[in-house]
Amino acid sequence: MSTLHVVTGAGPVGWTVATRLADRGDRVRLLTRSGSGPDHPAIERRRVDVARPGAIDDALTGAASVFHAAHGSAYAADAWRRELPATEAAVLAAAGRAGAVVVFPESLYSYGPVDGPITEDTPRTATTGKLGIRADLLRARQRSATPTVSVAASDFFGPRVRTAHGGERVVAPLLAGRRVRVMGALDVPHAFTYVPDLAAAMIAAADDPALWNSVLHAPTGPAVTQRQLVQALADAAGIANPRIGVLPGWALRGLGRVHPPTRELAEMLYQFERPFLLDSRRSERLLALTPTPLPQAAATTIAWWRDRAAAPAAVGSGGGPH
Repeated sequence: MSTLHVVTGAGPVGWTVATRLADRGDRVRLLTRSGSGPDHPAIERRRVDVARPGAIDDALTGAASVFHAAHGSAYAADAWRRELPATEAAVLAAAGRAGAVVVFPESLYSYGPVDGPITEDTPRTATTGKLGIRADLLRARQRSATPTVSVAASDFFGPRVRTAHGGERVVAPLLAGRRVRVMGALDVPHAFTYVPDLAAAMIAAADDPALWNSVLHAPTGPAVTQRQLVQALADAAGIANPRIGVLPGWALRGLGRVHPPTRELAEMLYQFERPFLLDSRRSERLLALTPTPLPQAAATTIAWWRDRAAAPAAVGSGGGPH
């Protein structure tokens, strides 16, 4: 008999986790407010507001695990503070009643600025803004009686990744022949996580109770500069000499004084103005996984974007980084 899993959210992470589970023969209930998601015979889509206490109890009946990939309504600290703690508490309580483990995709925000590579043992001591909220969420998971696994990843790229530094801010202008403008600095190394590698790590962690109640790192290749990432995507697309520019930190910080969405981006400039390195080697050993080589990941990413442009009605909406 196949195992039942529940996935919340149909952004790039939830969509990829759901399809991987279904493709391996498991059953999936995918919960979103709109009822969106992949069209797959093993995936049951339900319209559910996961933030409402008690709303998902029925959907969790018989589930072995919950992959909580739903995110906030806006990329803003006030929205996260208002929405995320209560939503996670509701999901953890419901999963506890159902006897299911909860697996979370996680960012690297909780570590704050770090000198050198970020490992699983690096203190998660951030206190302000979006960074502090992520640290608070991790502490709440640690206190929960429900078993959890948090799989931390760096900035996303890959199929279905749209509102991200490695998504529409790079790929869309690249394929349109326009100048790509990156944030911070062109030639400072920065870790980028391929979303299918994150999804594979989340599934492997759910399957192994020995890894529960821990924070792992998604398999992530060696850090590359933003110039190198753009070049890898351009090579995959057959585009010679991509035009690349920089949105300097001083300009983003200045605009952020009067434009709240830019202010939220500027909070993260430290990740793009200095080396931002993720060490996932220990988690790779525990999960028995390795990151997808960048040329292969870039080729798959470009193929998805081109398929989307050719048949937009056939492709579901993406989502931003967690």
